[in-house]
Amino acid sequence: MQLNYKRTILVGLAFFSICAFWQMYDNIIPLILKNTFGLGDTISGFIMSLDNILALFMLPLFGALSDKAGRRMPFVVAGTAAAVALCVLLPFADRQASLPLFIAILGMLLIAMSTYRSPAVALMPDVTPKPLRSKANAVINLMGALGGVYTLLMVTLLVKQPDSGLPNYQPLFIAVAGIMAISVLALGLRLHENKLLKEGADETEEIAEPSVKLPREVRRSLVLILASVALWYMGYNAVTTAFTKYAEVVWGQGVGQASTCLLIATVGAVVSYIPIGLLSSRIGRKKTVLIGVVLLAGSFAAGGWLANRFSPALYGLFALVGFSWAAINVNSYPMVVEISKYGSVGKYTGYYYTFSMAAQIVTPILSGALLEYIGYHTLFPYAAICVALALGTMACTRHGDNKPPRRSSKLDAYEDMA
Repeated sequence: MQLNYKRTILVGLAFFSICAFWQMYDNIIPLILKNTFGLGDTISGFIMSLDNILALFMLPLFGALSDKAGRRMPFVVAGTAAAVALCVLLPFADRQASLPLFIAILGMLLIAMSTYRSPAVALMPDVTPKPLRSKANAVINLMGALGGVYTLLMVTLLVKQPDSGLPNYQPLFIAVAGIMAISVLALGLRLHENKLLKEGADETEEIAEPSVKLPREVRRSLVLILASVALWYMGYNAVTTAFTKYAEVVWGQGVGQASTCLLIATVGAVVSYIPIGLLSSRIGRKKTVLIGVVLLAGSFAAGGWLANRFSPALYGLFALVGFSWAAINVNSYPMVVEISKYGSVGKYTGYYYTFSMAAQIVTPILSGALLEYIGYHTLFPYAAICVALALGTMACTRHGDNKPPRRSSKLDAYEDMA
């Protein structure tokens, strides 16, 4: 059984376009809120969290709706078309310095993005047999990283600080909207969804019956996996969002070194995606995730000791963080949809994003309170404890793992490599 890399890259174009947008959103929208509209950190932070709040109910809803419709592409195409149009309009509100107009367009843009993320992500398990989904998810994650890289390059090339006044973000928004449109257009023209569903689906997979509930032990495993997702996102997100502030407060300087550490973690994850996918196909998803969780918890625990002052050793530590995160991230989503039956992948995709987004809403509040009222030395222990708790929940799961069948001969193994 071989992964069709060409087909996987094709369906990954949707995630590529989504990640290109969110990279721009995270980089540019806070600057507009601060510099154009003069909003404080609290209000700005609330606005920036709206996407996570919307995700709590929009992603499961539209995932389930795409299940019911039996197709994903109508949601992907319609959602992208609306997002592209609104993305082009948003800088106009920035140039007009009209906060009500900006918030109205931004709100509609976030809703448009929320309508098709679950259907877009669900395309991969739709067209990929269960044993190959970790490999495929590695490719999808790599596509998403490339989308982020595209936006960062466009920021460097197109956003120029004028001698006076504020930058003009219109060229950047057009460049991102353009790549979103091109990616989904290419996907729509090349993807024959009904045909691929028949080719990619596991013929032994059961069809989901709305009235049939999961067996109790399977439901227990699903809850444990989703709890694990929330816990490791709480730990990882706490460090990635607060580490530059940590460096500023604890080191008194070194924000540049802190940013480099985070960049190394990202690069470490990106270069690990494909090897992790191959490792998962050999030893299984659960073992790979547990290895990643142990390494990530250990890295954060070590960070509590090493990060009291800057040391070049932190670069190696954050490279290990990136590898650990890849081991977890490549396999956790396939474990969730492994439990789903054919025709319910969108709903389970929504479950996955609900728990990961909820964690990213909760953890800035919890970790932020610890930083403010106890001290910045709590950052790494907090993260280590969250991830260590995920080790307990993940170790108790009994479903969601799926290794390829054993090869009957060395010749079979050679053919898989060809």
